[in-house]
Amino acid sequence: MDLGPHAGFIIGAYLVTAAVVAGLVAWLLVDRARLSAQLKRLEKAQKR
Repeated sequence: MDLGPHAGFIIGAYLVTAAVVAGLVAWLLVDRARLSAQLKRLEKAQKR
């Protein structure tokens, strides 16, 4: 596959996009874990 003279730009754009998407997925997973832990604490406090 020949990307022509702009190959560096095209590959770089794909790499940056992949890094941003991976960062967003990681952020969502961390936030989900944090919110799940917070919800468990709140549910435990409500039962008392």
